[in-house]
This record gives sequence, C-alpha cells and structure tokens, in this order.
Amino acid sequence: MKRILKAALASLLLLLTLTACGPGSALQDGYYTAQAAQFSHGWKEFVTIMVKGGEVVSVEYNAENASGFIKSWDNAYMQTMLHSNGTYPNEYTRYYARQLLEGQGEQPIDALSGASSSHSTFQKLAAAVLELARQGNSQIIIVDTAS
Repeated sequence: MKRILKAALASLLLLLTLTACGPGSALQDGYYTAQAAQFSHGWKEFVTIMVKGGEVVSVEYNAENASGFIKSWDNAYMQTMLHSNGTYPNEYTRYYARQLLEGQGEQPIDALSGASSSHSTFQKLAAAVLELARQGNSQIIIVDTAS
C-alpha cells in the first residue's frame, strides 16, 4: 500500500512539474515587446503586451516606418489598403490584438481576409512576446518574421 501511495505521489509531483514548465506556464507581470527584424513594405511590425496578475491585460499590435510613424495612423495607406484588400491597419491590428487578449495566448488566432501576411507575422511576434512574459524577460526581442 505504501508503495502505491509513493508511486501516486511521485506521479503527481512529476505532473505538476511538467505542467509548470509547459506552454501554459504562468506569465510574469510587466511589459514585453517583440519586434520584427526587418521592414516589410516600409513597415516594421511589433507586439507589446502588459501582464498584470499573471494575465495579459493589454495588447498593442502595430508597425512603424523608419521615421517612427505608426502605420495605423497613416490615412493615405489606410484608404489604399481598404480599397485593394478590404481591410486596413487600424482594423486588423485591433482584430488580432483582441484575439490574443481574449484567448490569453492559449487560443489560435483567426486570420482576417485581406491581412493574411500580417496574420503570419502577428503569430510569430505573439509567440515570442508570450515566451518573454513566461520568462519575465523585459528586453525587446527581435524576431525574424520573414521565414
């Protein structure tokens, strides 16, 4: 009986250890940023999250050009993209950010028609920023989003 109890206890401890190290590991409070390594069409995308109480409470997804101008503020770009793709940066950046916030990084991010390239980039940046939050590493990580 003692042997069975010891085996059950050992199994429980192993399960708890593996769970603590898995993808659902606790997020550390703070601000975390992942940024694309290269510019794409003149823009470099980034994701910044704020974690409080072990949960993501804020997500910003956007892009900036070489001078630091934010993509979702560019009205001319918005009009051009809306007419050619059916969406625009201020719409799809909020759409992807909301999914990350609501799913807490545990749910898949659905692609928005007309912003599939940004969807791929967002997924890579989101995975990197969540890993930073698990580690409690507040340094900006540069991510190769081209591959």
